[in-house]
Amino acid sequence: MNVLFDEGTPVPLRHALVGHSVHTARERGWSGLKNGELIAAAEAANYDVFVTTDQNLKYQQNLRSRELSVVVLRTTSWPRIQRSLAAVVAAIDAAARGSYIEVDVE
Repeated sequence: MNVLFDEGTPVPLRHALVGHSVHTARERGWSGLKNGELIAAAEAANYDVFVTTDQNLKYQQNLRSRELSVVVLRTTSWPRIQRSLAAVVAAIDAAARGSYIEVDVE
């Protein structure tokens, strides 16, 4: 799967996503894009999953018409995400186009 990390998503997470192609918004030159624009750019570039820490995204964007899956991590803390790494990886691995998944981390 092609996975795009939003700016708040800890980059070291990419090393746990074996078999996926992972890029960051910054690497793509999309740092200044707002959420709706960023998601649209990700869809146009054929990303399958958008990983973000923005818990307000579901209130700010209409995600029902989106083609990619959105996975929301409830923290930006890499140590906390590491403790819940299996759940995070499982959510990304199981993501289906158009789905919205929030992952609780310890």
